[in-house]
Amino acid sequence: MSKRLAEVAKKAGVSEATVSRVLNGRAGVSEATRASVLTALDVLGYERPTKLRGERGRLVGLVLPELQNPIFPALAEVVTASLAQRGFTPALCARTIGGVPERDYIEMLLDHQVSGVVFAGGSYALAEAEHGHYRLLQDRRMPVVMVNGGVTDLGFPHISTDDAVAVEQAYGHLLSLGHQRIGMVLGPEDHVPSRRKLAAASIKEDAIERTNFSMESARLAASRLIQRGVTGLICASDVLALGSIRAARRLGLDVPDDISVVGFDDSALMTCTDPPLTTVRQPIELMGQAAVDVLVNQIEGAAATTDELLFEPELVVRGSTGPAPR
Repeated sequence: MSKRLAEVAKKAGVSEATVSRVLNGRAGVSEATRASVLTALDVLGYERPTKLRGERGRLVGLVLPELQNPIFPALAEVVTASLAQRGFTPALCARTIGGVPERDYIEMLLDHQVSGVVFAGGSYALAEAEHGHYRLLQDRRMPVVMVNGGVTDLGFPHISTDDAVAVEQAYGHLLSLGHQRIGMVLGPEDHVPSRRKLAAASIKEDAIERTNFSMESARLAASRLIQRGVTGLICASDVLALGSIRAARRLGLDVPDDISVVGFDDSALMTCTDPPLTTVRQPIELMGQAAVDVLVNQIEGAAATTDELLFEPELVVRGSTGPAPR
């Protein structure tokens, strides 16, 4: 018990006596200090006393689909900083292949009495995936925000990049360079943001390849499109774009002299690739801050809106696009 008191006191920045007063429900402790102690208890993985388990601490879950794509750590940095400024402690849950499924993360966060959850990609973005575990959050009336497009019947607010505008910018850029045969490397067929991107472009079916969001699968998909005569590629992420550049090189072609490639995200280090990647930038900082604002408003009692807040992307032209080959 003394070890637990010491750890919680150190984490919360208070005395062990203050921790003891909070855990025993005694008066004389400010609400802010009390919240800090309960949050420290949650973060360290200790169970709350029975009489305190029904109360939510100032802990917020951030659920990411992966960490290999640099856009997700970038978003996490913005969200965690914004949460800290508002007095909340983030609990990062990142999924990995063969790791903890999203449902288990949700149950764990509920067990820790979180105040809310931010999702940045996940099952909600796949139309054919299982969505029943989100009902657990609805049943608890848990404040939730989802980043980027997903299924619309969950009743949670979304903060999204405008996929239609993103594709219009990329497509228009390639057309202006003289490309007539333009293809797309997209996520799975039921991936909602990819569906939105496809709906905004005049692309023939034989110029579309769908794949998972790995560089190697993108290489295989882009190889098929290049062999069908495509000279300009619009990709649903920077990772897919890098896989597409690798495909061109494996086929003995040059980027951008033979093949032009446009990514999506403008994630870290895209200025350092060879060639530097032309991409459509997601306004991650604005989106992350907006997600926290919407979430905190819910936590503070405001009604959740099901409206989707759309943020306009920006085309960033670099060295991976050039005039169509003659």
